[in-house]
Amino acid sequence: MRVHDHFRFVPSSFWYGRPSMDPELEGWWQVFSLAIYSGYERTALEPFLRSERIRVAHVARAHSGFQQGYSEGHAAILERVFTRDGLVHEQAGAEVALPSPLPKDPVRPPAGPPWKTSEVGGPAVLARAVVAVAERMYGSAEDVPDAVGWLLDEEFAFGEPYGSTGEFLGDLADAVAHQGTCTDTTVEAVPFLMELVCDDNVAPGSRLVLLGDLLRLAASGSAVEVSLADRIAALGCVWEESAAEYLTRRAIGSELPRLLSRWEDESDAAGFALGALAALCGTRDQRALSGLAALPAPAGSSRADVVSLVAALLSDDREGLVPALDGLASWEPRVAEKAASPSVDPQTLGLAVLPDLVLEDVTSGIAAERDLP
Repeated sequence: MRVHDHFRFVPSSFWYGRPSMDPELEGWWQVFSLAIYSGYERTALEPFLRSERIRVAHVARAHSGFQQGYSEGHAAILERVFTRDGLVHEQAGAEVALPSPLPKDPVRPPAGPPWKTSEVGGPAVLARAVVAVAERMYGSAEDVPDAVGWLLDEEFAFGEPYGSTGEFLGDLADAVAHQGTCTDTTVEAVPFLMELVCDDNVAPGSRLVLLGDLLRLAASGSAVEVSLADRIAALGCVWEESAAEYLTRRAIGSELPRLLSRWEDESDAAGFALGALAALCGTRDQRALSGLAALPAPAGSSRADVVSLVAALLSDDREGLVPALDGLASWEPRVAEKAASPSVDPQTLGLAVLPDLVLEDVTSGIAAERDLP
């Protein structure tokens, strides 16, 4: 245990004399714990470590605090690099014994029926289609959004070709929202992403990937709110979504009717993603609800549970939302961990976890990339 930001006052520290990265926590105490292990594969320990994260977060809330990060790794490494400078209390031998046998993750329900396979197309073909959309929308690189300008640059046109479609799509996503963070650049690029999703020259599998990007962007504010829920409660703050996150979601929502108008022409997998996108943007569209009901999602499948969540969000069904989340938490540990905090609002939780749940399902129908030029 030591005072928060202790290293700002240690002359030998990199942080010495620097302004606080977290001025809100001036005067708070930091309680730090290491999860160290040896002789086990990390994957085998995950259910146990997750239960400890949940328990520690509960202890923090009980003391009017919150959990902010954690550290884990092999004992030989962490014990060597962990510094005890500034500790005012250390509880020697405070170890949690590993249970025997180790707990296991809950059994996941069977997936839904396979989706129709969607090809992503070759990287060169996709790049040409994306550039064509950029030229059609913006004409030249002069007035183009920052996230799109590189596509119209000579350096891109005459540069080394991409080795895979996934690599190109990854660069495009990072240009729109670096490391998934919404900015003014992201807002400006939304119409371009929407145009790509509507363009028939973009292969169906790549359109699904782009829909996935839009899902994560639309959920970015909710995801941050869930991750900070305990902190917000402990500090007595009121959550406020950033302007870029709000404007990004609103920009997606304003373009969404154009995508939903193509519902009858979409594959089931794309329809699933579109229904989730409508839920994230608060779009109450009957086509989306009707389309969800027609999806291949047999009772007892993991897909049926995700469809129930999308339907509850789409119809603003608060009573149906809680059992939908409970069903997901019974087999998806990431949902259970987030739901363990009483500070997390169920609707916000549903919006935050929705993109990953949908994408894990629909991307199973995206064909592996072929060696195409």
